[in-house]
Amino acid sequence: MRRQLKDTVVVITGASSGIGRAAALRCARKGATVVVAARRADVLEQLAAECEEAGGRSLAVPTDVTDATAVDELADRAVAEFGRIDVWVNNAAVTLFSNFEEAPAEEYDCVIDTNLLGYVRGARAALPRFREQGRGVLINNASVFGKVGAPYLSAYVTSKFGIVGLSECLRMELIDETDIHVCTLLPASIDTPIFQHAANYTGRAIKPLDPVYDADVVAKAIVKLAQQPQRERIVGGAGRLLRKQRLSTPGLTERANARLVHRDHFQNRPAPPTSGNVNEPLPDWSSVSGGWEASPAPLRRALLASGALLAGGALAWRAWSAANR
Repeated sequence: MRRQLKDTVVVITGASSGIGRAAALRCARKGATVVVAARRADVLEQLAAECEEAGGRSLAVPTDVTDATAVDELADRAVAEFGRIDVWVNNAAVTLFSNFEEAPAEEYDCVIDTNLLGYVRGARAALPRFREQGRGVLINNASVFGKVGAPYLSAYVTSKFGIVGLSECLRMELIDETDIHVCTLLPASIDTPIFQHAANYTGRAIKPLDPVYDADVVAKAIVKLAQQPQRERIVGGAGRLLRKQRLSTPGLTERANARLVHRDHFQNRPAPPTSGNVNEPLPDWSSVSGGWEASPAPLRRALLASGALLAGGALAWRAWSAANR
């Protein structure tokens, strides 16, 4: 049954920019009470004011999801202020671009701590409240990279694969709780500031993979999951296509995706090494958009690009096989 968001209490981590910010504003426009959490207190206060202007009540709670006590306090503040938590959106994320062997160990670990263990802490805070209430929706915002790998992104991909597995395990453990739901969201390449915030040790400036989708498309999906939960939802036709290819031709897809990331995830200019916002938040880029141009016909472009890569990979494989018979 489709639920209404009006007067629903929604907690969103990683709300200071990108998908989290877009989701908070969209929930507020639906009349929800939104508890926004992230590391930047000033940005959160501004967002809370915007949510109230959009029609919803709001509370800003500065939270670092690598701190278990802080995540518990976030849940306590939400319940103390509004009496319950109806929806918890695990969304906080950082990323690191680097060859595996060259990645700084501390930053590599921090990506997994934030993206994966941060979601574990969120689930530990939310699920006991859901059990007490007898209802609730946990939305884990992962990525299509929770279903397929990518070079230079092993820390991020590892965390996202872990989120997919965590969600599946929780659904199994909650199988008898008919009104407690765990949803996994799998967005494709989204226009957010995560690329400006990224740690980068590749020597090249980065960009999102084409095709790029608007962040509000993911925000709409979060609202739909809150209203009508489902186990998994992929956002973006390119993500659905990539997942199908991974299932049907895994070896070929790995080779094609490796070439695609190497060719399309970088700009044609050098970039100095940076730790980005992995360890500490950056003062800039608190917007929903990262200023990346959304693709006018994303699925068509994805089909053409993916088809060309797979066809090229197939021809190369046949040539190699013929030469080594």
